[in-house]
Amino acid sequence: MRSVRLLIIFFCLALQQSAIAYEHPGGMHPKKQIDFVKKKIKQKEQPYYQAYQVLIAEADSALQAEDHALADFNVPGYYRDALAHRTNSKSLQTDAFNAYACALAYQLSGKKKYADKSLDFLMAWANKNTKYSNADGSLVMAYSGTAMIISAELLYNYKGWQKKDKEQFMGWAKNVYRKSADEIRNRKNNWADWGRLGSILTAYLLDDKAEVAENIRLIKSDLFHKIAPDGHMPEEVKREANGIWYTYFSLAPITAASWVAYQADGTNLFTYQENGRSIKTALDYMLYHSQHPDEWKWFQNPHPGKPGSWPGNLLEAMYPIYKEEKYNAYVKEARPLYYPTHHFAWTFPTLMKPFLTFD
Repeated sequence: MRSVRLLIIFFCLALQQSAIAYEHPGGMHPKKQIDFVKKKIKQKEQPYYQAYQVLIAEADSALQAEDHALADFNVPGYYRDALAHRTNSKSLQTDAFNAYACALAYQLSGKKKYADKSLDFLMAWANKNTKYSNADGSLVMAYSGTAMIISAELLYNYKGWQKKDKEQFMGWAKNVYRKSADEIRNRKNNWADWGRLGSILTAYLLDDKAEVAENIRLIKSDLFHKIAPDGHMPEEVKREANGIWYTYFSLAPITAASWVAYQADGTNLFTYQENGRSIKTALDYMLYHSQHPDEWKWFQNPHPGKPGSWPGNLLEAMYPIYKEEKYNAYVKEARPLYYPTHHFAWTFPTLMKPFLTFD
């Protein structure tokens, strides 16, 4: 009888755990998306196949790279110490992109060499980095470290990830990375948007449904303050010649966090609207002024971006969501798009298209 009771308890605990846990890999790259892309690659369908070849070239290059982990991710304000800001930021940005490229290459190719190399980067930071500091430490950690969390999600079920190492990384993700994201997620501008993306990615990775829900609540709480009825973003257009860039830099994490929210519990923030304010109106405003910067009323001669860079990567990602032909027209000659530097939201948008259904 005792053995039967133990079996019943074990079975109930297993059911409870399965009810709590999200599907892994998931978050930024759900299993349905991965399986969909693998079929496209096998069929050599474009633009997927060409985009896959670009990914593999980046992953092969990463196989030769060393990590740049820092015990203290000390990032001073750009205008106070530009050299230290760039140098220390790049340490995480380079490693995070390399980890991401290798983890995704592993998922799509099945080759262990990519998984093992991705783990080298993840564990270098998990074992060495204990804090972030200075004026921009939390922000840069949040917007560059997203790729580390996405990489861990892609490697979640990899048998070569030893239990103790996985636990070490999850501790870093919770106690260092998510701490940086949560620290800024209540700000008014793009800092909050990157904080929420970092936080919801980590919450998904850690099966923390309460924190996933909290980040969704935060996005809903001020989305219609961030976006004006005509689509401009009041906090971002203040940035003089960089107003279009900062509009993009806000929308990239908002849309990526919305994508993760949709994977987590079906919440569709892409259609969330109020009195003409929506993610879609902000995207349309950004695109129009990227194409017509002379009509940007907030500052003369703004930097408009390019189809093959920003905001092209964001619009490439949003085309499958909204089926908006003008997004497709803007980027189609620049495919395959990927964005390998600085921040990581829509990093491989041509390859890993975000369809709301993968039928």
